[in-house]
Amino acid sequence: MPALFRRRQIWLPTWQGALLLVVVVAAASLIALRHLASYLAANDPVAARDGRGASTLIVEGWLEEDGLDAAIAVIGRGRYERVITSGGPIDGWREGRSWPTYAERAADYLRRHGITAIPVVAVPAPEAAQDRTFLSAVVVREWLRRQGGTLDAVDLFSGGVHARRSQLVFQMAFGPAVDVGVFAAAPRRYALERWWTTSEGVKTVLGEAISLAWTACCFAPSAPGSPEERAPVQRSPA
Repeated sequence: MPALFRRRQIWLPTWQGALLLVVVVAAASLIALRHLASYLAANDPVAARDGRGASTLIVEGWLEEDGLDAAIAVIGRGRYERVITSGGPIDGWREGRSWPTYAERAADYLRRHGITAIPVVAVPAPEAAQDRTFLSAVVVREWLRRQGGTLDAVDLFSGGVHARRSQLVFQMAFGPAVDVGVFAAAPRRYALERWWTTSEGVKTVLGEAISLAWTACCFAPSAPGSPEERAPVQRSPA
């Protein structure tokens, strides 16, 4: 009868080794947490295949005035040939005006505050109860395709610690043929370097970290061009 068990030798750490391992893991975790906000608020524009950077900048229209002002500064430093603003329906804004969509609101703000040398185009998305960033990205992608020409890179301007997730979602929508770079406006209510010192910073940073992890592992967009892509639902990937 064959043997059903056999003896093996395993190595286990001593209590000193286990303590050292705990200290190393804790220190590494603290360092990672300390830089978590800076990682989420990414500033990583693309170089593009010609090495000169993207010629198109997409600005997320939900940004407040200070975020749009930061976008204006980036536009002034870049070689962008056009700016696209994205976003769906809104009710109003504190400037006292009203716009149908975030995209149109942001485009109007950018034009009124000095962006007149290059086209600023609002590409609004329809109303959506969920996955609004993805739907906005799909609408922008389809608009760019209708313009013709070759597109291998775009930059995205987002806000604070939301930037890394927006970059990922736009990359999912645009596909591997287009590199998506990103800029992040600095948050107003807390410092990225000391995000853990305020309740606003803790809530926002940890919430975005969880959302980014969920998007990376569990969000499965529909096939490009399919009707389902314009009405994405939350589902586990097959």
